[in-house]
Amino acid sequence: MVRRWLVVLLALLLVGCDHATKIAAHALLPGRDVSVVRGVLDLHYTENPDTAFSLTANLASPYKVTALVVLAALGMIAVAAYWWRRRKESSTLEHIGYATAIAGGVGNILDRAVRGVVVDFIRLPHWPVFNVADVLVGIGVGLLFLGQVLRRRRALSLTTESSPETHLRR
Repeated sequence: MVRRWLVVLLALLLVGCDHATKIAAHALLPGRDVSVVRGVLDLHYTENPDTAFSLTANLASPYKVTALVVLAALGMIAVAAYWWRRRKESSTLEHIGYATAIAGGVGNILDRAVRGVVVDFIRLPHWPVFNVADVLVGIGVGLLFLGQVLRRRRALSLTTESSPETHLRR
């Protein structure tokens, strides 16, 4: 079983990494682009007042930032509660997935709560500009998906090994 405090420490470290990169981007990138891999990966500073993929761009309200922070925080609380509920059944991979996804969500929530916008700075061709927190959410969800696939495979192989037909074929 994974030590819960190690997973929480991982999440806190990842939130710190996200904010360190946002602070560096805010200090170094406005007004200039940096090509890391020409035509593939650029650093381009932007402040996103909206959600991912501009889903609420048409929503004009003085309470938009507050509503986005509250809704995102409620979402993170729901994910954390679900994680807590499954803490004994989850594999190490799933614990790391939850911690990583929650760290990414918390990183963006904190950014929006403090700045009123989310700092984005990683640009790929044909994709919206994003940040480390967005990458963490993607990696976390991927690890959770992989953990579930492995869990189902393991359960299926245990069921197959213990079935009477398996013993007859041996």
